[in-house]
Amino acid sequence: MRLSSSPDDVLVTHGLGSCLGITVHDPAAHVGGMLHVMMPASTTNPDKARSNPWMFVDTGIPAFFSALEAAGAARRKWKVKIAGGATVSGSDYFAIGRKNYVTLKKMLWKAGVLIDAEDVGGNIARTMHMEVRSGRVWLNKSGQEWDL
Repeated sequence: MRLSSSPDDVLVTHGLGSCLGITVHDPAAHVGGMLHVMMPASTTNPDKARSNPWMFVDTGIPAFFSALEAAGAARRKWKVKIAGGATVSGSDYFAIGRKNYVTLKKMLWKAGVLIDAEDVGGNIARTMHMEVRSGRVWLNKSGQEWDL
């Protein structure tokens, strides 16, 4: 998880396979943040969740939201974009990507937070970038780049 209020910063996360990248930008407060979650539920490894709550959707999202609000980002002005949740191993046996996405959607709904754009699913990993100045989010996937 990273937050920034420096307009020249570009936040990046690599290797979004079944993981999810979540960006939040508040254009009025000039605050941007990015969270990379790996698993839906912290109950799978409570010790890891205590040492790294950002790893799990259910503990990472509340901590991320608290950090954004502490940095001055107003929830009603957030622009939220998500990417990832793919099946990259050739098998969907555990459906981690889908479980991450469903858990995230439920948490956002309960928090009254809407998604402005998303690129989820499929079978290819993505790299996600966010420019703090503008809130622009773009993805790289299989040699292609596009705005989200």
